[in-house]
Amino acid sequence: MKKTFLVALMAVFCSITACADHDQVITFAQLPAPAQATIQQYFDAANVAYCTMDREWFGKEYNVRFNDGAEITFEGDGSLHKVDCKFRAVPDALVPEIVRQQVQASFPQAFIIEWGKDDWGWKAELNNKLELKFNSKFQMMGVDD
Repeated sequence: MKKTFLVALMAVFCSITACADHDQVITFAQLPAPAQATIQQYFDAANVAYCTMDREWFGKEYNVRFNDGAEITFEGDGSLHKVDCKFRAVPDALVPEIVRQQVQASFPQAFIIEWGKDDWGWKAELNNKLELKFNSKFQMMGVDD
């Protein structure tokens, strides 16, 4: 009886796990309206290479890749999750003013190339390869190199 229950439980777990990772290629028009607006305002929408929708356990996530390698990830509602511009600066308006001020004060020769949510707050990567950790109130909590 115990073995039958364990086998059934494993089968259910495997089927749920197999369904959880489902990336689907979508068109730009299928992105949530706030995500489309962000891209049109701060990036070149004509430069979009492809868009995908990833069904997560508790919602959706949208990924947009540009021809130059930059990538943006949006939450299911279209709010920004992460932007990675690779070698160029993230548009200022996508990074909170308080974070930009802290970066400029502490690292005047550097600029932010990646900005987004982290496990416990926010993370910024600078062009000098330093990673800055921020809490939910955008206070700098640490630096990784």
